[in-house]
Amino acid sequence: MSTRGVAILGSTGSIGTTALRVLARQRDRFHVAALTAHSNAALLAEQVSAFAPEYVGLVTRNGRPHPEWAEGARCLVEASVRPGVDIVLNAVVGAAGLDATLAALGAGKRVALANKETLVVAGDLVAAAARAGGGEIVPVDSEHSAILQCIAGRPGQAVRRVILTASGGPFRTWDARRIAQATLEDALRHPTWSMGRKITVDSATLANKALEVLEAHFLFGLPYDRIDVVVHPQSVVHSMVEFVDGSVLAQMGQPSMELPVLYALTHPERVDDGGLPPFDPVAHSPLTFEPVRVDAFPCLGLGIAAGRAGGAAPAVFNAANEAAVGLFLDGRIRFGDIARAISDALDAHGDMPHDSLDALLAADAAARRHVGARFA
Repeated sequence: MSTRGVAILGSTGSIGTTALRVLARQRDRFHVAALTAHSNAALLAEQVSAFAPEYVGLVTRNGRPHPEWAEGARCLVEASVRPGVDIVLNAVVGAAGLDATLAALGAGKRVALANKETLVVAGDLVAAAARAGGGEIVPVDSEHSAILQCIAGRPGQAVRRVILTASGGPFRTWDARRIAQATLEDALRHPTWSMGRKITVDSATLANKALEVLEAHFLFGLPYDRIDVVVHPQSVVHSMVEFVDGSVLAQMGQPSMELPVLYALTHPERVDDGGLPPFDPVAHSPLTFEPVRVDAFPCLGLGIAAGRAGGAAPAVFNAANEAAVGLFLDGRIRFGDIARAISDALDAHGDMPHDSLDALLAADAAARRHVGARFA
C-alpha cells in the first residue's frame, strides 16, 4: 500500500514535534516528505536522520549552514508544493505561514492548519486559493478539530452556534490589576498545555482565543454572534456545537495535541493509533465551565471586534499582537501593555486598504512598525 507524503512546516516546534511522534506510529499510512524549521538546526538534523525526508529547509541560518538544505523563507513554499507532498502540516508561528498555505492550496494539497494567523490575516484570499486550486483545509487546533468532528458533514443551516472552550490560562483566577503586572515567568506557566513561548503568552492574554474565534468564522462560515467562548479549566471538552433543535454535541478527549494532529491527517477516517491510553471520565472529573471575564482579558474583545470590523482590522490585530508579544518576551514592555499596543494599532491602522494580499501585508507591516515605534 502506498503511503501519503507529509510536509511539516515548523517541525522543531511544539506542533511539529507532536506530529512527528504521531507519524512515527503511522509509517504504514504516511511518510515524511519534507521538513522545515525556523532556526533549530540541531533538532532538525536529528529529525532528518530519523525520518529521511526528500526535502529539508531552514528558514533562518543558525551558525552552521548545511550544504544539502534549502535556506530562507522561500523553503516554506518550496516544501509545500513538491509533487511528493499530499498533506502540508503548517505549524509555522505567525503570519509567516501565509504564503505557504496559499501555495499549498493552489497546488491542490490538503493543509492541516495549525497556523491560525493564516485565516485571520487573509481568510477570504485563503478560501479563494482553495477553490481555485482544489486544495482543502483541515484544522489542527483542538477546538476547531472538535467542531469539525461534531458537525461531521451536517449542513451548515443545522448549526445554531459553536462554543469554543478556553482553559483560562495561568491568570484565570487573578484580578485585572494583578494580571496587568504579571511577569514573563507567570505568563509562561500554562496550567494545561505545553506550547511554544509566543502561543503560551497568547493563551495567557486570551488573544489566542480571539484568533480562534476569527478562524472559526472563516472555517465554518458562521457569523460572529454564533460563536461563543466559555472557560473550561480541565481542557477535556475541546468545543461544543449546538444545533437548531437544541441538541449539543461535545468532542472530548485527553488534553493532547496528538489527537487533533492525527485526525487532520486521516480525516474523515479514524485510525487506531495507540498513542494515548483510553479516556477515563472518572479520572478527569469534575468538568466545570465558567464565563469569560472580558474586562480582565481585553485582548479577547479587541480581537473579536477586529473580526466584526473586517477589512484590514484582523490583520492589524494579529500583527500588533505578534509585535507586542515579541516585546514582552524580550522584557521591553509589561504584560498589560500588550492589549494597549493592540488597541493603539487598531485605532491607527485598522481601516487600511485590504483588497489584495499586498494591501493586507502593508497593513500588517504598518501595525508592526506602529507598535515598535510607540511601545518599544
